[in-house]
Amino acid sequence: MQKERSYIIGSSTVQEIIAIHAKARKQFKRSKLRWRVSSGSKRSLGFVPFKSRAAQWKHGQVKFAGHYFSVWDSYGLSKYKFRAGSFSEDARGRWYFNICIQVPPEQATSGKSAVGIDLGLKDVATCSDGSKLNAGRFYRDLESALGKAQRARKKKRVKAIHAKIKNRRKDALHKFSTQLVNNNAAIIVGDVSSTKLVKTKMAKSVLDAGWHILKTQLEYKAIARSVVFEVVNESYSTQTCSCCGTIPASSPKGRAE
Repeated sequence: MQKERSYIIGSSTVQEIIAIHAKARKQFKRSKLRWRVSSGSKRSLGFVPFKSRAAQWKHGQVKFAGHYFSVWDSYGLSKYKFRAGSFSEDARGRWYFNICIQVPPEQATSGKSAVGIDLGLKDVATCSDGSKLNAGRFYRDLESALGKAQRARKKKRVKAIHAKIKNRRKDALHKFSTQLVNNNAAIIVGDVSSTKLVKTKMAKSVLDAGWHILKTQLEYKAIARSVVFEVVNESYSTQTCSCCGTIPASSPKGRAE
């Protein structure tokens, strides 16, 4: 069958698929997963993982399973050593080449200060140095257009609007997180979780804020820049003044003692 279709997927790729499948079963605590659904709204997207030796960069293209694939190379991939990666498809049918590359960590050149971040909804992030990331109306601004497309059953348009919302949110978070990592030697953020808040009336605003995405971006960018990053428990932190340490009279009864 492989020779008839003129491609051969190596054993390392098959092993990687099996390993990811086993990990997913353990994560979702299920003995069986709906691994492939070929049609319908819950259609499985294309995903082909591979190990470092399965994909190679040759003649400005990616060579995989005996075939060459053109890639929009904006980072100069030929300069780096490939690690594990994957080919993946998004909801709009576009394919991406995802690869981990080995690069030496960079030392932070500017900024010797530490900054604390308080996550919220009116402002997605408020920093101790006064800087803020204002809440963007990424979903709210396109909610009416999304509703019209859904009622008209224009599936391609619905996917395009969802992609636009996602890209606008990620762009704002990327710019903010990059600025923080470049200007500070240590970043501390509160452990606000959206898991419980999405079950309330604030669900749309919580999901639109993208707290988890922001913390993930700060974490891996801090590692690359040798910046300290830590998520701390912020329980009762608003009851004590950050400057003088006193407990105000407005705090809950019993705390003043």
